[in-house]
Amino acid sequence: MKIRPVILCGGAGTRLWPNSKNHQAKQFIDFGNWTLLGKTLERTKASIYDVPIISTNKKYLKEVKKHLKKNKIKKYRIVLEPAKRNTAPAILSTALIKDIPNDQPLMFFTADHLIEKMNIFNKAINKNKIKLTDQNIFVFGIKPTFPSSEYGYFVTKKIKGNINKVTKFIEKPKQSRAKLVIKQKGYWNSGMFFLRKDSIINNFKKYNPSIYRNCLNSVSKAKFKSNTYFLNKSSFIKATAKSFDYAILEKTKQINAIKLDIPWSDLGSWKEILKMYDKNKNKYIKKKNVFHRPWGKYTNLFNGKDFLIKELFVKSKGILSLQKHNHRAEHWLVTQGKPMITLNKDSFIKKPNDHIFIPLQSIHRIQNPGKKTVKIMEAQIGSILKESDIIRYQDVYGRIKN
Repeated sequence: MKIRPVILCGGAGTRLWPNSKNHQAKQFIDFGNWTLLGKTLERTKASIYDVPIISTNKKYLKEVKKHLKKNKIKKYRIVLEPAKRNTAPAILSTALIKDIPNDQPLMFFTADHLIEKMNIFNKAINKNKIKLTDQNIFVFGIKPTFPSSEYGYFVTKKIKGNINKVTKFIEKPKQSRAKLVIKQKGYWNSGMFFLRKDSIINNFKKYNPSIYRNCLNSVSKAKFKSNTYFLNKSSFIKATAKSFDYAILEKTKQINAIKLDIPWSDLGSWKEILKMYDKNKNKYIKKKNVFHRPWGKYTNLFNGKDFLIKELFVKSKGILSLQKHNHRAEHWLVTQGKPMITLNKDSFIKKPNDHIFIPLQSIHRIQNPGKKTVKIMEAQIGSILKESDIIRYQDVYGRIKN
């Protein structure tokens, strides 16, 4: 039996747009003729997978269908949630649809993750397929590349059958604790799951019977039209809004890990997005988008919806003007050198991999006191992303007009 891929596509993406009412859901953001949902749909085309199922909510239906068409996916199912209830009801409701046999292996992807080396990923899934039972759950761990407080972790021990059993979950620790967890061979918890339909049912019946009852009613009363299950609203809203982690993973003892050493990110912060652009910048660089300034130069890499990605090169002893913006905030990621940053009344030296957030209307400046060129990846976030939105207070190159 092939593996049925399920894509959880209900996230709102508010973390990236904290002050915006019209924020874009992360899975639909165009990062340069590609989106995270598009890449996730592409993954499901591997030969080990059956027809994909997308779990999403009403307001995203058009966008999901647009992505399915663009990715030339003609066979699919959509399970449409009438209200937000977090991942536990989303996972259970999707598993309960009648298209899925009881012993079907289900691979739950999130729609907004960037995963590379999918051949390694798919090989690991296929290898562990025979280990699935009507009780156990496999979670995916990614070998950490740095101590992050943005991700959860877990630790494992080897048991019979060469299985990595999860012994402990650690929820988004502080950086100092994250370092210790990595020393204990802890892995990032990617939030992806691999298990059979009957395991989902059995775990919910045992640990969260009320969510099970309400989701079962919601699915049995669902309307089916144009490949889409419209879940029954009055039953679905009775299901408690809970994450799958809290509803099931924290209670069951039968959790195993598939540990992977592959490039992975949930692009959950502008720092991670800037790292991604830095890694792939050669795909975005165009000579006409390079602009020279007295302090060095900058390159416009990608102009997205309400955001602009740039790379700044500040030459030795180069000093940008002391300035502010009324219509945009900025995120900076230092990739080379040690710039002196002024932010309102504070000044500090930053080093490579440091991230700096410049809120709207903050007075700020970059200086390069060193001999090495400073390189900074910049994300401008806002409604006006033009040079006209610069108010200068001081400028060593005489660019202030009196």
